Amino acid sequence: MKKIGLVTSGGDAPGMNAAVRAITRIACSKQLQVIGFERGWEGLLTNSFRHLTPRAVGGIIQLGGTILLTSRCPEFKKKEGIKRASETLALNNVDGLIVIGGNGSFKGALELSKQASTLIVGVPATIDNDVFGTDETIGFDTAVNTAVEEIDKIRDTAISHERIFIVEVMGKTRGFLALTVGLTVGAETILVPEVKYEKHEILRTIKESSAKGKRSGIIVAAEGIGDTRKLAKEIEQHTGSEVKLTILGYAQRGGSPTARSRLLANLFANKAVKLLSEGQGNKIVGSQNGRITSMELEKSCKSEKPLDLKLLKLANVLAI
Repeated sequence: MKKIGLVTSGGDAPGMNAAVRAITRIACSKQLQVIGFERGWEGLLTNSFRHLTPRAVGGIIQLGGTILLTSRCPEFKKKEGIKRASETLALNNVDGLIVIGGNGSFKGALELSKQASTLIVGVPATIDNDVFGTDETIGFDTAVNTAVEEIDKIRDTAISHERIFIVEVMGKTRGFLALTVGLTVGAETILVPEVKYEKHEILRTIKESSAKGKRSGIIVAAEGIGDTRKLAKEIEQHTGSEVKLTILGYAQRGGSPTARSRLLANLFANKAVKLLSEGQGNKIVGSQNGRITSMELEKSCKSEKPLDLKLLKLANVLAI
């Protein structure tokens, strides 16, 4: 192992820069060269990269986003794109490639591993927290805290004006973010894509809350549950309560990473470089039961991380 390549792919997540910094410095301490491919998989198709040194990654640990940039790359999903990426790795004598990203990035890495001789290790970084093989991903804690801070402010207005607020958070197919956020802000109702919601149940909850003396409420909904604008109107029509909708959007991806996200970035980076140094590849690193571990890349890509539905039940109990 002489040279390591880095790529940040898919949606950005707070802590990606901390991971880039840690990987670079740990690798350099082992006398390994490091290059960072730019704009995600696009960099491997265009052979666009920069040399990374300990000084080149100074002052980035606190920055959100990724200094290597990222993009969606449809070409990489084609056989020709995978082949070209493999050729780029060979051309630059890259012995190991670390992919910082989420499920989509790892599926791309899996396909690349079938063509390239380069050892590949995935570092989970996504605010969705849906990567199988790790209890938590880099950036998840930051996104949760960002959403919680905003919803705490929204609740002030909800109470003052005796309104119901639906707050839409990210999560097109999975509800990890919505569930954690909803539980920690004390939401009266949490809606996730994994559980089909019944409108009459939401209306019943609102009416029961009103009977108990509650004059305001917070509904946290993942974007993948359906049309939240329509839901807000329907609740208003059936309850007579004033309902407002707030979509937090891309703010959840940005901002300075929390201490937790930075810590995971450092620990995952150390494990990823260690695996490559030992000649191990086609794996992802992760945290399981408080331990930094690794798992086969293919197993992670082909397995679905379960949502802890017990937390939904707990949220319902706490919302009385």
